[in-house]
Amino acid sequence: MPEAGVNPRDIGALVALIDQNRLGEAERRVRALLEVHPGAGMLWKILSVTLVRQGRDALQELHRAAQLMPQDAEAHANLGAALHDRGQWAQAAASLFRALAIRPDDAGTLVDAANALRGLGRAREAVPLYRRAIELQPSSAESHCNLGNALLELGRIDAASESFRRALALQPEHPLAQVSLATALRLQRRGEEAEARCRAALAADPNYAEALSLLGELHADRGRFSEAEEFFWRAIAVDPQFPFAYWSIAAHRKMTQDDAAWLKGAQALLTERLPLGQEISLRYALGKYFDDIGRYDEAFGHFQHANELAKRGGSNYDGEKVSRRVDEIIRHVDAAFVHRRRPHASASELPVLIVGMPRSGTSLAEQILASHPQVFGAGELTFWDAAFAAFEKSPRDGAAGETLISNAAEGYLDLLSGFSRAARRVIDKNPSNFLYAGFIHAVFPNARIIHMRRHPIDTCLSIYCQHFFNMAPYANDLSDLAHYYGEYVRITDHWRAVLPATSLLEVPYEALIEDQEGWTRRMLDFVSLPWDAKCLDFHRTERVVVTASKWQVRQKVHAASVGRWENYRRFLGPLLRLTDSSRP
Repeated sequence: MPEAGVNPRDIGALVALIDQNRLGEAERRVRALLEVHPGAGMLWKILSVTLVRQGRDALQELHRAAQLMPQDAEAHANLGAALHDRGQWAQAAASLFRALAIRPDDAGTLVDAANALRGLGRAREAVPLYRRAIELQPSSAESHCNLGNALLELGRIDAASESFRRALALQPEHPLAQVSLATALRLQRRGEEAEARCRAALAADPNYAEALSLLGELHADRGRFSEAEEFFWRAIAVDPQFPFAYWSIAAHRKMTQDDAAWLKGAQALLTERLPLGQEISLRYALGKYFDDIGRYDEAFGHFQHANELAKRGGSNYDGEKVSRRVDEIIRHVDAAFVHRRRPHASASELPVLIVGMPRSGTSLAEQILASHPQVFGAGELTFWDAAFAAFEKSPRDGAAGETLISNAAEGYLDLLSGFSRAARRVIDKNPSNFLYAGFIHAVFPNARIIHMRRHPIDTCLSIYCQHFFNMAPYANDLSDLAHYYGEYVRITDHWRAVLPATSLLEVPYEALIEDQEGWTRRMLDFVSLPWDAKCLDFHRTERVVVTASKWQVRQKVHAASVGRWENYRRFLGPLLRLTDSSRP
């Protein structure tokens, strides 16, 4: 309702002018009325609309309207949208939630509030807002796509894919939904389908930076790094403010001081207000650049900044919970459990599991073995998380326990066989399977488990300096890393004590670097495969690698990363207690 003293006819006339797109005339008339009625919030709201539609700054007018009309949901929502466009996500979220407190079922405001939360790195809180917006407007392709991207940020890839497909069912040529689905398909190792989706997005918009950048990632996954970089630079050419392309360039080769154009562009972006995820990527990229050129103080500054930003959007590390988890696994999967004969266990020798801490050489070991003609490298599978959870919830004795073992064996073999029917060995290189080694042995007593070991401080530093997708919260804090590493040592000590020597091979990363052929022969003997010299030329093997080590595993073996932590010793206080004596 118009405030007292403002003629409703004047308000109606102004609205009519805006509807007729006579914005200049509406602005002049509303400013004249404000001379007489400076405290009329509705007039400030109308003025802000005329300015916004003319492409002019209206933040002051939006603030004034919201201040004068504290119970007007639209005024708060308009202010929130403007703040979001400026990258002021915290202030935007505050205004948008004020609007929702007044009008909780406005779909547009729900989406804007969820977008602001994602800008702050709070995707988990954004999900229910997107879901409510979809309930109110189920035909909104934009909302389905936004929900999918929030789920993707949380690592819920299958659920995200479903949301993207719903968006495309509603709007088949939606470019963001096409690229977002392509991102999910890539993570599901469906590269050809992902590329087709990118091409479809580019057919609708040839200058779509996100599609160009993702095509670059897909080429990098196949080891085509020169072609990949061309796509990344094309993305930057069409959108110089696209941080992810800068990160991708740095991630896929060694940077040098000749990369002045890259550095200038990346540093210029830091002067902008970026969504949290974009700034994190850019900080990791700059850390990588300065590390590559040997300016370690500057490198660590960027890595530390990236990790501190990542803490804002992630969950907190609970060290006590992790310790209790390790206690439970050791108690449930003791020596008696591991050595019990099980008639329903699988005799298959198909599975080979490569485990260890992230950045301990698991990708290198997989690439070496997957270069053998009789081996298929399936990447990081997530099967054993759910399988072990089912084991913990179910009775473990009698028929129920045998059925559980049988079902796990059948399900895993189906999964592995889906990657290759011809391979004699299929590798699952999910590093975190070190948690389940004893249970895996109970299901597959003839499976082979390769445990990669690396100097503890090199391992933890490499995790801290690497931009992972959906990494666990321990990765962003040096003290948390030290604690998690200690729990990793504790449980792998347990497996070493209870597993048969024939099922577990421990491979020191540094020894593999020093004697590649000797340790390659040992690994092949361990998995009962004949020698093949192709394993020495692993860097030439053409296969898809989606992990953070995709560039490193396509290089010849070198010792540059051994002892790297010494460059950062003065920054690593909490890690320094992880001396060589704490290694498994």
